[in-house]
Parts: sequence; C-alpha cells; structure tokens
Amino acid sequence: MRTVKQLLDGKTAELVAVEPHEAVFEAVRKMDRHGVGAVLVMRGEVLVGILSERDYARKVVLLERSSHNTRVDQIMTTQVVTVEPGQSVAHCMEVMTRRRFRHLPVIDEGRVIGVVSIGDLVKAVIEEQQADLDALQRYVAS
Repeated sequence: MRTVKQLLDGKTAELVAVEPHEAVFEAVRKMDRHGVGAVLVMRGEVLVGILSERDYARKVVLLERSSHNTRVDQIMTTQVVTVEPGQSVAHCMEVMTRRRFRHLPVIDEGRVIGVVSIGDLVKAVIEEQQADLDALQRYVAS
C-alpha cells in the first residue's frame, strides 16, 4: 500500500492557503481558482484551521451570512486532523471515512508539506488494484 509521501511526490507542491482574518469570499475565490475543495488556514507557517466548501455551505450560505463580511476564522474548522508522510493510503481513507471529511493536511516535523484529498486516495487505490490485476493477468497468461 502506498504512503502519503508517495502520493505527495506525484502532486504539485503548491499549498493553497489563506490567513484567518481574510474574508470568506476571498477564500472561496481561491478554492475556485485552484480547483480545490478546501484551503488551509495558516498564520505564517502555522496551521490554525481548514476551510472547506462544506464549512462555507453550512456556516455561511445556510445561515444567510455574507461571505464578504464574514472572516475565515469565524467559520473555519479549528480541530484539524492531520497525517504524517509515512502513513498509508488505507489509514487516511479510514480516518476520512470515520470522521466524514475529504481533505487531510500532511505534517512533517511540525511543518505542513501538503494536503491529500479523498480523490487522491481513491485514485491511488484504483491504480494499485489495476497493477495487481495486470500482474495476475500476466501470470495466468504465462
């Protein structure tokens, strides 16, 4: 089973982040511009939260708040679950399924080095299953 580090090695290294004091509108605009479903909330190099499309929908749209007048730190998730580079794809999938979220920041020696999404994990599992299937087909054919 692949590790988080192996997944990150295959992705672009850019972290999509906002500051806690920014307007939610700007955070959502950044998500759209980068094609992601969540942004890290950083104070300098310190992870202080995560803001997802789900946070926006539930804490701004459904409460009829203004995304221009609401700050990120007013709606972000502050209890951020993280993983380390050596952890497995299977572990990440189990955490995401149990906790019901789709993005996991990756921390190495106290520093954020990336984010893995449920899409990244599903893709990795499919690739691994395809490789196993190809190997079995070669074995049977020989």
